[in-house]
Amino acid sequence: MANLNVEFMGLKLRNPIIVGACTLSATVEGARELERAGAGAIVYKSLFEEQIQMERAQLDDEMDAYSERNAEMVSIFPTLEHAGPTAHIIKLIDVKKNISIPVIASLNCVYDVTWFDYAKQLEDAGVDALELNFYSMPTSMDKTAAEIEEEKVKIVQTLKKRLKIPFCIKLSPYYTNTMNFVSRLDKAGASSFALFNRLFQPEVNIDEECHMTRFNLSNRGDFKLALRYVGLLHNKIKGALCGTNGIYTHEDIIQMLLSGADVVQMVSAIYKNQPSYIAEVLAELENWMDTKGYKSINEFKGKLSANELKSSDIYYRAQYLDFLLKPEEIINKYPMR
Repeated sequence: MANLNVEFMGLKLRNPIIVGACTLSATVEGARELERAGAGAIVYKSLFEEQIQMERAQLDDEMDAYSERNAEMVSIFPTLEHAGPTAHIIKLIDVKKNISIPVIASLNCVYDVTWFDYAKQLEDAGVDALELNFYSMPTSMDKTAAEIEEEKVKIVQTLKKRLKIPFCIKLSPYYTNTMNFVSRLDKAGASSFALFNRLFQPEVNIDEECHMTRFNLSNRGDFKLALRYVGLLHNKIKGALCGTNGIYTHEDIIQMLLSGADVVQMVSAIYKNQPSYIAEVLAELENWMDTKGYKSINEFKGKLSANELKSSDIYYRAQYLDFLLKPEEIINKYPMR
C-alpha cells in the first residue's frame, strides 16, 4: 500500500492535501470535519489588516454618531477601542486545540510594522506555521517594480529573524520576473511558496450600472500557470513548493507532484463537493501510486520538473512552437473536450 506521507516546511503531513484559507475551517466543527475527511493540514481563514482597519473605522463612526448632542457631554458612550486581531486569534486558538493535524495561520497586511506585530501574535497563538499572503494592489504610479519587491524582501528578512516557526509566502504571478523574485525571497529566509493566489476581480452589473462582487470559485485547470512555475523552480530553491488554485482531482494533484510540488492546496473543489470529497481524492491518488508501483510520493515527485528533464523546453515555448509546426498532429493526439 502506498505511503502518502509528506514533509512540508519541516511539518510531517499524512498526505499532500492542505485545505487552503477559507471559511470551511473557521469553526471547530468545520475544522474537525476536514480532519476526519483526511486533510493533511489546514490553513485557517486569513487575517486581513484592511478588514480590521475598516472595522475600527466603523466602530469609531458609530461611537461618534451622537457625540456633542448635549452641551454637558462630549459623548454618551464610554471610551472603547477596537480589539484588533484578538477575536480572530481566539477563534484560531480554539480550532488549533481541537484538531491534531497542523494548523497554518494566514496573514495579509498593509504596513511593515503590522506584518511583524500580527505575525508574532499568530506565532504566540501556537500555530504550526504561517502563510503570508503578499498580494496587494500598488496605489502609486510612481512606485517601481523593484521598490515593491524590495519592500517584500525586507519583510521576509525581518520575519526570519523574529519568528521561530516556518512561514510560507503566497504570491500572485504578477511580477516582472517571478522566478527572480521567488529566488530573492528564498534567500531572504522564506520556508516555502504557494503558487498562486486566486484574486477577486472587479465586475460590472450593466443593468444597475454598478460594481458587484461575486463569490467566484476556481475552475479545474486554473492551476496550469502554477504548474509551469513549480516545474521550473523544483530543486532550484531551498524552500518547499505548494501548488494551488483550481486543483480538483487526483490527476491534478499528480500533475503538481510530478512537476515538483511538495503539497497542494484545495478549496473550491471542497466547497463544491463537501469535505468528504478529500477522502475520495486520496483513495484515487493511493490507487494510482499502487498501480504505478510507487511506495512513496518522493519516488516520483519532481520526475517531470525542468531540473530532471533532458530538455526543459516544455516549460518555456515548446507547446506554442508545436502548435505552429504541427497543429494537426497535436489536435489529433489531444482532441478538444
